Amino acid sequence: MTREFAKKLCDPYDKSELKLEVFLQDENGEIIEGLFTNPQSGRYYPIVQGIPIMTPDEYREDWLERNFLQKRGLDVKRNDDNKLLLSKG
Repeated sequence: MTREFAKKLCDPYDKSELKLEVFLQDENGEIIEGLFTNPQSGRYYPIVQGIPIMTPDEYREDWLERNFLQKRGLDVKRNDDNKLLLSKG
């Protein structure tokens, strides 16, 4: 995923601007692994193999994302509304 494309994305829930953290990119600067976060809502969206995972929380499996997040000292939790949130490992 290019940085130009990443700049066009927003939070699908509230259309807020997302903060991008890049963990891995290729020699052309394409983002391979990263994380979008919404500082206002606490929601997060991982970028895996260049693809942002932006499906609704109720359809995401936290156990699938846990390994990706734990490599970076993060973890996932669900709040009372079943919303996926980041937590520090």
